[in-house]
Amino acid sequence: MTTEQAAVLEKKDGVAVITLNRPEVKNCCNNAMATALQDIMDEIDEDRNCFVAVIHGAGGNFSTGADLKEAASGIKRTRLRRGGFGCFVHPLRKPLIAAVEGYAVGGGFELCLTADMVVAAANAKFGLPEVRHNLVAVGGGLFRLPKKIPCNIAFEMALTGKIYDADFLRPHGILNRVVEPGTTLESAMELARSLLVNGPTALAASKRIMSKAFEWQELEAWENQMPIAQVALNSKDRVEGLKAFAAKRAPVWSGE
Repeated sequence: MTTEQAAVLEKKDGVAVITLNRPEVKNCCNNAMATALQDIMDEIDEDRNCFVAVIHGAGGNFSTGADLKEAASGIKRTRLRRGGFGCFVHPLRKPLIAAVEGYAVGGGFELCLTADMVVAAANAKFGLPEVRHNLVAVGGGLFRLPKKIPCNIAFEMALTGKIYDADFLRPHGILNRVVEPGTTLESAMELARSLLVNGPTALAASKRIMSKAFEWQELEAWENQMPIAQVALNSKDRVEGLKAFAAKRAPVWSGE
């Protein structure tokens, strides 16, 4: 990893590890980071040997959101195909786990909300402080947060602009694990590895169907889920899964 790279991708035995790499500014997101994240998301989505991803921040913080100094300098934000932060509009198609140390606020919290699971340090801080600067959280936080926690709590977070700790959020179900500071990446990797025993095409299909849960009415969901599920059900990995079960051995997934 070099200091010149605003975001870094490493691949470890089926797990893609994304590092937000601007620790000197608490990993706030500038154009370089957003572009790098989009490229990384594209690469992971297309790599059949990457089944799960973990995203974390270097230097003890997840991310404090957009780089407001860059914006104040007059530099225009790069318009990206996948949206802000390189993934807000079109998140990763494969399971994504956020490992949060320190601050995850503003766009940093919205980045957490694109993840499917969150492992947080006990001293992690979360919030949408945009209203305190007469800004609006347009990175998906205002409509994703009420889907993940009770609406009244989401309103409180968005409209007060306060920063909340892990103890506040934990009872509301948005945090999968709360762990000792300094251990979030290790814990997130452990969670990621627990997914690797499962079929990768089934993981991706299951994520896609679940992500539509708030969009589909139940009757249309029965119909709409099948074309997505068929990708996994018609895959080589389905055949491998059945053969492995019959032979009482561990399956060897190909991602095909």
